[in-house]
Amino acid sequence: MSARHPVIAITGSSGAGTSTVTRTFQHIFRREGVNPVIVEGDAFHRYNREDMKEAMAREAAAGNDHFSHFGSDANLFEELETLFCQYGNEGSGRIRKYLHNEAEAAPYGQPPGTFTPWEDIPPGTDILFYEGLHGAVKTDKVDIAQHVDLRIGVVPIINLEWIQKLHRDREQRGYTTEAVTDTILRRMPEYVHYICSQFENTHINFQRVPMVDTSNPFIARSIPTPEESMVVIRFANPRGIDFQYLLAMMGGAFMSRANTIVIPGGKIDLAMQLIFTPLILRLVENGRKARARY
Repeated sequence: MSARHPVIAITGSSGAGTSTVTRTFQHIFRREGVNPVIVEGDAFHRYNREDMKEAMAREAAAGNDHFSHFGSDANLFEELETLFCQYGNEGSGRIRKYLHNEAEAAPYGQPPGTFTPWEDIPPGTDILFYEGLHGAVKTDKVDIAQHVDLRIGVVPIINLEWIQKLHRDREQRGYTTEAVTDTILRRMPEYVHYICSQFENTHINFQRVPMVDTSNPFIARSIPTPEESMVVIRFANPRGIDFQYLLAMMGGAFMSRANTIVIPGGKIDLAMQLIFTPLILRLVENGRKARARY
């Protein structure tokens, strides 16, 4: 971690809803005049789309049926740790984008499923904001979490996560239900080892729990709405959190444990605004003061 160049990471599985959380952060950045560098976790996959298919086929032929984007072999963990460390120390580093679809790829004149060239982070940013699968990963080779000043987990209950992934991948990426189901099953061992383990390293977790039946996510016709959900917010260290203020600001909220507040799902954006705005401003202000001393 670095006082001069802070790093924030939103981490969660595919379909968890990290992109929605990112939009809330971008709104805070605009409103408060914060200049972030946005880093997408998919940019640190090791393979483009076609190469990933070939790598999966090789692994399957070798008897590994669980090779996935969740694991270390399919990602550039060392490069991601280097980026966080370099940004924290110097406010610099190299990033790129992964182009998911035609709309994202068109401005670059590249096919979807490819990476843009690596580029240097422009000078003068206030904060590095990461959104992806591995913002709080620790393995025997890397400790990405140690370089992040604010680690946030987005962790809907597993059936809701699968429903969201099924609907997104079918409607936005054109996959069949069978293909998405196969992906979920193939990824499960690495989900347990690389995704779940991160949430013991996060400072704050948001877990959405639907109040409707999601017992068979593979036949769900719609995604439960925020209004049909509750959100469990867990603070690893509740010291300094004004829970009474949060309870007063969000009708229907209650404390379930000394470090946990439960809110109506429709108030998640408000909760994030209330919780994260002062944390972001503190990080940015401390960073600017620290840089001014050098």
